[in-house]
Order: sequence, then structure tokens, then C-alpha cells
Amino acid sequence: MASGLFALLDDVSALVKASAASLDDVPAQVAKTTGKVSGIVIDDTAVTPKYVVGLDPSRELSIIFQIAKKSLINKLFILTPAALVLGYFAPWAITPILMLGGAYLCYEGYEKVHSMFSKHPAVDAESEQLEQITPEELEQQRVAGAVRTDIILSAEIMAIAYSQVTGQSIVNQILVMLAVAVFITVAVYGFVGLIVKADDIGVHLAQDKFHPAMQKLGRGIVKFMPRFLSILSYVGTVAMLWVGAEIIAHGIPVTSHLLDDLARSLAHIPVVAWLAKALASAVAGLGIGFVVEKLVLLVKMIMPGKQDSPKVG
Repeated sequence: MASGLFALLDDVSALVKASAASLDDVPAQVAKTTGKVSGIVIDDTAVTPKYVVGLDPSRELSIIFQIAKKSLINKLFILTPAALVLGYFAPWAITPILMLGGAYLCYEGYEKVHSMFSKHPAVDAESEQLEQITPEELEQQRVAGAVRTDIILSAEIMAIAYSQVTGQSIVNQILVMLAVAVFITVAVYGFVGLIVKADDIGVHLAQDKFHPAMQKLGRGIVKFMPRFLSILSYVGTVAMLWVGAEIIAHGIPVTSHLLDDLARSLAHIPVVAWLAKALASAVAGLGIGFVVEKLVLLVKMIMPGKQDSPKVG
């Protein structure tokens, strides 16, 4: 009886040691996964600030917090379980779903580019629509638009996170994916919050109570931030096209090999290789977005009667 009990305790001890050793790998896996998704993280960071441009400055952090909260909820309670379930029961379904999300990003990016070059009457019509909604409704629309874009980028992040832990225990898979979800969300939206409030920081530093050098820095930040946010909005649009097309390209062997070959041909100049791959993806994304928009218009013609509500952001 005693020997059986000791044997059981030995087995439990061995299991605990094995689990502890496995858990020691979690931080390393999180770091590795974060490196793999760094491009998407940059895109997410570039896309988000444009959703608070033109809104009440006092509401900026609140809006960022709303987006961050919904992003984290989506990652923790929708995307992580979905990746684990699909990875176990239907791993073949992950790539097509991500490709659909990539097509949506291309569509949204194309619409942004199209609106930049549209004629003034279209802009006036949009302005008239905006005048018909309250600031609260505009804020809700901006948050909803940001969350729609974020969930696609987040899905790609969590899919990559899952691909890094497929051969590990279910406990490790869950821990790594949850840790990645929390870390990425805090990092992205913390930095976004810093970006959108940088002008307020500049105003504070420009006060007379600070050293002249600090005041000069504050004034410089205030002058630079509007231009920086404008540039960032363009970067965010390009990022939608780039990431969307790259998601689709990686789901098709031929196009995936073409992108890899392009990067390898310029591997001796890493920056040029990265830029060439990103530019090729962005141009392809513009074409994909154009096709998707025509398909959307065709569907609207076939199914008349449903009018879209004003779309902002």
C-alpha cells in the first residue's frame, strides 16, 4: 500500500516537474511570437490613431481605451478559442478565413485611397451625412470601424501565435496565446495613446516653469504632431493594403513563393528587400480592393432596397 502511494507521489512529482519545465518555455515562445508578428503590430499601431482625428480631444484616451478593451476581449474570448478549436478540428479552415479578412482590409484600404482622389461633391455629400449625426454617434461609428479593422489584424496575430505552438501541450498553447494577446494589446494601444496625447505633452512642456530647452522641445512637439498624425493616416491606409494582400498571398502557394523570391533576390540589402515586398503587396492590395469593391457594388445592384448607413472611419 505504502509503496503504491510512494509510486503515485513520484508520478505526480515527475508530472509537476515536466509541467514546470514546459512553463519555463512560455516567455521565450511569447518573445519569439511577438517578433514574428512585429509587422502586423506596426500596421495596427499606424492604423488606429486616425480613428480619433477630428474628435473631441478630451475623449481621445477614452476612445482608445474602448478600442483596446474590445480588442483584448476579442483576442482572449473569441480569437484564441477559435484558433485552438479550428487548429484541432479543422486546421484547413484557418487560411481561407484569414484570406477573407485580408480581402476586407484591401477593400477598406482601397476605399480610403479612392476617397482621397474623389471629387468635391462626394466629399460634400459625406459632410452632409456627418452633420446629421451627433458627436456620440460619430464616436460610436469610429470605435466600431476601428474594432472591425482590429479584429482582422488580431486574427492574423493569433493565427501566427498558434502556428508557433502547434507541437506543444495544450496548456502551453493556451498560456502563450493569452500572454501574446495581453502583451500585444497593451503595447499597441499604450503607444497609440502616447501618440494621440503627444501634443498635450508638448503644451505642458512648453510652459514657462520649465527650462528653455524643454520649452523649445514642447513647442516642437506641438508643431510636429499634426503633420505626424497626417503622415500616420497615410501609413495606416498603405498598411491595410499591404497586410491584407500579404495575408492573401501567403494563402496561395504561387504568390507566396513570388513574394519570397522577391525578398531573397534583394536579401543583400535588407531594407530594400522589405520595402520592395511591402510595396508589391500594397499595389496588389489596391488591385484586390478594386475588385472587391466592384463585387460589393454588383451585390448591391442585385439586392436593392438595403441602404447603407453613413460609414465613418
